[in-house]
Amino acid sequence: MTEPSSASRMPEIRVPGLLTLGGLLAGLAAGALFKGSAPLRDILILAEPLGDLWLRALKMTILPLVAGLLFTGIVETAAAAQAGTMARRTLGLIVGVLAASACLGGLLMPLLLRLFPAPTLDLAGHGEAPEANLPGLGDFLGSLVPSNVLGAAAEDAMLPVIVFVALFALASTRLAEEPRRQLALLFEGLAGAMIVVIGWVLRLAPLGVFALGLSLAARTGAAAIGTLGHYILLVGALGAVFLLTAYPLAVLVGRRRIGAFARAVLPAQVVAVSTQSSLASLPAMLAAARALRVPATAAEFALPLAVTLFRATGPAMNVGVAVYAAQLAGYELSASAIAAGVLVAFVTTFGTVSLPGTVSFIASTGPIAAAMGAPLWPLGILVAVEMLPDIMRTLGNVTMDVAVTTAVAGEERGEGDAAPDAPTVH
Repeated sequence: MTEPSSASRMPEIRVPGLLTLGGLLAGLAAGALFKGSAPLRDILILAEPLGDLWLRALKMTILPLVAGLLFTGIVETAAAAQAGTMARRTLGLIVGVLAASACLGGLLMPLLLRLFPAPTLDLAGHGEAPEANLPGLGDFLGSLVPSNVLGAAAEDAMLPVIVFVALFALASTRLAEEPRRQLALLFEGLAGAMIVVIGWVLRLAPLGVFALGLSLAARTGAAAIGTLGHYILLVGALGAVFLLTAYPLAVLVGRRRIGAFARAVLPAQVVAVSTQSSLASLPAMLAAARALRVPATAAEFALPLAVTLFRATGPAMNVGVAVYAAQLAGYELSASAIAAGVLVAFVTTFGTVSLPGTVSFIASTGPIAAAMGAPLWPLGILVAVEMLPDIMRTLGNVTMDVAVTTAVAGEERGEGDAAPDAPTVH
């Protein structure tokens, strides 16, 4: 019997998603309605430090949480790759899709922002000012390897720390079983404890995002509401790309008819939309695989592995969030800064576990924004509306999980075999 993954052993936390969204809307409405009034200026004297304090509490969890999740994720991925030919084939397809997802996010979001510019917000005095000298390619390459990993962590240099943790995790897979297990348990415990802490912080999210939303709307008025709607549409569009890509993958590699795949995956998509959880959608995905006549051995191996390690929409949407956050803060991102974000998005996706959307949002987008050199304060506002893009995240992930499983089964059959649902020519 295989040992349960670290994802199944992580503590469960509850996040007040609807209250958080309500707090943001209340803050935006109050700030827009009373913009420029004397009472609002008095309230902002308390609200701005309160919002900043809540944001700092979120920020302090990011580095240890990412280190713990990334270490355990890489160790489990390496262990899965040793399970046989099917495992390596599945992981190869997963890694390829995730790399394409990260690159697509770095290319598409800047393009979408040029085609459909975000509403202009007057954010003078909000957060840090953009740096005048943008990092170049040499700076990016030089930042990959830290001369002092503790110093890099102290300076919030996320990219070199992530590179170090990834190398450390890969090195641990070469150790004897006992020290390897002890290190894995240490980092799993670190990640679990940080999830508990971030759960406590997120219980205060309605108050924190109310303060941030109030401060934002006090400066920008009702334009902030339009910006959030614009953000939801653009980030959701990145997820829709992978939702739509799943169908040709099932047809071309899995050799299923598009109508058969669409009918089989539809019940799993309904569960995904209603639960916003890939893990909760697993039974429906297994039923979809049976409807597509995927061999039980392939489905029962590939689908749980995909649910544990595979978030097809994650890198693209997370890079998109970070790019949009930089745009919101008035930062002009260089190509090397976006490349750093793409690299971090790809690497850290192996440390993503099945957590509530707001928790995984902070753990996934925070390191990307930090690697790009962008401020994190926009994430404290965007997290409040994450439940809306998260629907597209889960829908795209579930559809792609079934498509990848179908593709793996199609490769298993070999090029010369007919698809199970294809007509036989006599």
